[in-house]
Amino acid sequence: MKATYPDINTGDLKVFLNHVYEYKKGVRQMVLYTVNRKYEAFAIARLESQNIDYLVQPVDEHKINLFFGRPECIHAMRCIATRPLNQLTPEEDFILGAILGYDICAQCERYCSRKQLKANA
Repeated sequence: MKATYPDINTGDLKVFLNHVYEYKKGVRQMVLYTVNRKYEAFAIARLESQNIDYLVQPVDEHKINLFFGRPECIHAMRCIATRPLNQLTPEEDFILGAILGYDICAQCERYCSRKQLKANA
């Protein structure tokens, strides 16, 4: 029996499919995509059909974080993302941003800011 999936024309899935396209073209090494759980089966089926490594992290009862990309990056995320992302240490947060390809200077500023907040707590 063929699986049925949500409407592919939704904005959420268009963004997801664009992320997959960018990954396949080498624009990104890893993607973090937060999405409604109702799209989880579709997203995982798409990643598996294209042999893309992934990691699912629950956010709440309605959303998941879906990491996907190079096996090395996903392996690192399995070590780092062992709790909600807002609970990561400043160092873990920095590594995550770097792996995702965020602007490194902005990541440095974010790291220093988070480190200072933690020191003042």
